[in-house]
Amino acid sequence: MAKKGKVVIDREMCKGCLLCLRACPVKVLEEDAELNSSGCHPSKAVQIDKCIACGNCYEVCPDVCIEVYEIEGAA
Repeated sequence: MAKKGKVVIDREMCKGCLLCLRACPVKVLEEDAELNSSGCHPSKAVQIDKCIACGNCYEVCPDVCIEVYEIEGAA
């Protein structure tokens, strides 16, 4: 069974490159319609229950604004 995870994105640090969207194998993330204070459309987690804690989004983020947590007890 796949792991369960949680993605946390610092929307103020995100520059909207959207590399994380392309890296996510289960399409947890999408572009936020609202701008952050820098005028960028940051990424946001929308399909939270689909996250498998693979860490791909974390690995490709050039600004280190994504954290991925594995949810304990989920399998």
